[in-house]
Amino acid sequence: MKKNSTGKQSQGGGKRKRKLSGKLTVGLDLGDGSSRYSVVDEEGEKVSEGSVVTTRKGLNQVFGAMARCRIAMEVGAHSPWVSRHLKALGHEVIVANARKVRLITQSSRKSDQLDARTLARLARVDPNLLSPIQHRGEQAQADLLVIRARAALVEARTMLINAGRGMSKSFGEELAHCDAAQVSEDLGADLSEAIRPALLPLLEQVRGLTEQIQAYDGEIQRLGRERYAETEWLQQVQGVGPLIALTYVLTVEDPRRFRRSRDAGCYVGLQPRRRQSGQQDPALRISKEGDRYLRKLLVQGAHYILGPFGPDTDLRRWGCKLAARGGSSARKRARVAVARKLAVLLHHLWVNREVYEPLRMAQRQAAQPAA
Repeated sequence: MKKNSTGKQSQGGGKRKRKLSGKLTVGLDLGDGSSRYSVVDEEGEKVSEGSVVTTRKGLNQVFGAMARCRIAMEVGAHSPWVSRHLKALGHEVIVANARKVRLITQSSRKSDQLDARTLARLARVDPNLLSPIQHRGEQAQADLLVIRARAALVEARTMLINAGRGMSKSFGEELAHCDAAQVSEDLGADLSEAIRPALLPLLEQVRGLTEQIQAYDGEIQRLGRERYAETEWLQQVQGVGPLIALTYVLTVEDPRRFRRSRDAGCYVGLQPRRRQSGQQDPALRISKEGDRYLRKLLVQGAHYILGPFGPDTDLRRWGCKLAARGGSSARKRARVAVARKLAVLLHHLWVNREVYEPLRMAQRQAAQPAA
């Protein structure tokens, strides 16, 4: 009886060893504390499932000794460093855009285990089904944190200023209107004694945030000057300063990822969605895919270009024609359209290293009748 039992175990172990020797595909559903993984073979059959601690040590224990395989995961907070770490271990890593994978986002039976299994099976059949994305490098991500931290301080400063104005209005008083960078405790000099003790510390915090934001602005200029010289080509466009230029360069990172410059507008989610069927092709809102903060900055740049201080350029003339079609909605659509054209223009200048000619199209049109 003992011999028979030993023989069955060796047969089972040999069968498992042959199964693991083929090409494996792993689906990894990332979590803060632990992550679920599912391993399937070349036929899509489940080989193993389990959980792994979401740390470098935990990943090494599970995937470090594993033969090279394909690992698919959803994009998320942990996916940048996890994907880099697994690539360093020698694996092929695919980061899926979960928004475009309906089998995951719209599943009626959703769990970490099922998500990992679905990722593995989709990656085994065709990685393009996962709409894979490309994460930026570690250095670019670290530099981008400077911009993200600045944005967080700007948002906090805006919240404090709005809170102070709301509190003063409830007493029939009002803080003087000024630029956010000019807000300080001096604005509370005309406030009544009843509310001054409450609002002066708040205004002091606003002043401190402004100083930290200005320090970040200096760091952003230094990074663009010393590490990302290509931002100078982007800043040829009036309305594009160091912040927009560096955010654009760090977010895109590799300009050759786009086959043509027009794809840059789609990358930041500024192109209209489309749902064409038969004779119906309705006008829809923009997709709002890609990086939200970069899209916000591009719209701000378009707002300046179309504003009263915007320079006379082909881009401004084209946007003004759209805005002149009537109504506030036309002006909003014009800003979005100019922001999309701005994204395309910046990519073109970056790739071709051209000198920006603000009125190139206008000059060509003026020269045609003379010819």
